[in-house]
Amino acid sequence: MMTNTSAGPSSPASLATSLLESRSQADWDAKRNDPINIQLGDLDGYYHHHFAVTGFNRGILETQGDELEALILKEMHRLENEQVSIILDAMGDVSPEASVMDAGSGRGGTSYMIGNRFGCHVHGVNFCEHHVEFARDVGRERGWDERVRFHLANMIATPFDGQSMDFVVSNETTMYVELHEAFREFARVLRPGGRYIGVTWCANDQVAWKSPVIETINSHYVCEIHPRAVYFKALADNGLVPLKVANLTADTIPYWELRSHSRLATGIEKAFLEAHSTNALNYIVFVAERAPKG
Repeated sequence: MMTNTSAGPSSPASLATSLLESRSQADWDAKRNDPINIQLGDLDGYYHHHFAVTGFNRGILETQGDELEALILKEMHRLENEQVSIILDAMGDVSPEASVMDAGSGRGGTSYMIGNRFGCHVHGVNFCEHHVEFARDVGRERGWDERVRFHLANMIATPFDGQSMDFVVSNETTMYVELHEAFREFARVLRPGGRYIGVTWCANDQVAWKSPVIETINSHYVCEIHPRAVYFKALADNGLVPLKVANLTADTIPYWELRSHSRLATGIEKAFLEAHSTNALNYIVFVAERAPKG
C-alpha cells in the first residue's frame, strides 16, 4: 500500500499570489490524512483528486457489510479512472515527443494516466509539497517516472518557457486559483495551436450565483467556484479559442449517489447532489486551442 510522505511537520513556503491561493494551499498542506483519495488510489497506483461522470453498477448496493464498502470503493475508482478518459480523448493524437502540463496535479493520477497512454513528456505542477513528493514516490515505485515529472509550483506562475507545451490540462483544479491569472499562464506556455483541456465544476450564473449550496461547497473545499461565464471570458481574453464545450452535469449525479453510500463519505455529498440536480452547479469540459499571436 502506498504511504503518504512529507517533508516533515514544518509548513512549506507559500507559493500563493492571492488570498484565495494562500487559503487553498494552506488547506491542502494540512490535509495529509485523505482516505477517500488515498484508499482508492491504493487499488492501482492512480491517486485522484477529482470526481467522476457516467452511471455505476447499482446492483452492488444490494450487497451487505464490508463487501458492500469494498465494491463501492472499487466502483468509485473505476469511475474516477474513466473520467480521465475525457481528457485523454480530447487530446487526440499525441506524439511521444509532445510536452504536457498538468495544472494542479495532486498526487499524480491524471499525469500518470496521460504518460502511460501516450508515452509523452508530462509535467505535473502543484503548490502542495507533500502531494508532489507523494506523486514522485508513486512514479519511482511503479516505474512510471521516466517521462513524468512533478514540480512544486503554482499553476499561475510555472517555471516553464513560453510556448514550450503542446498541451495544458486542468482536472478540477481551477477553483483553487484566480482564473484569469491561470488562463494567462496556460496561454503563455502553450505553443500556437496547442490545446487546453479543462474539466471543472462551475456556477451556472444563469440559475444561481453565490447560492447557499455553492457557498457550502466553497467552504468545505476552501475554494472559489467561478461562474460559468467567467470561464468563457477568461478563455477569450487569453487567446484560447473553444473547440468544444460539453455540459456533463446530469452525468456526474450518479457518482455522488454512489459516494453517499460509502463509509468514506465526507458529508459534502448532499450539497453536490442538490447543486447539480438544481443546475446551480455545472460540470463542464472545455477544449480550446491557443490562437496564433498576432
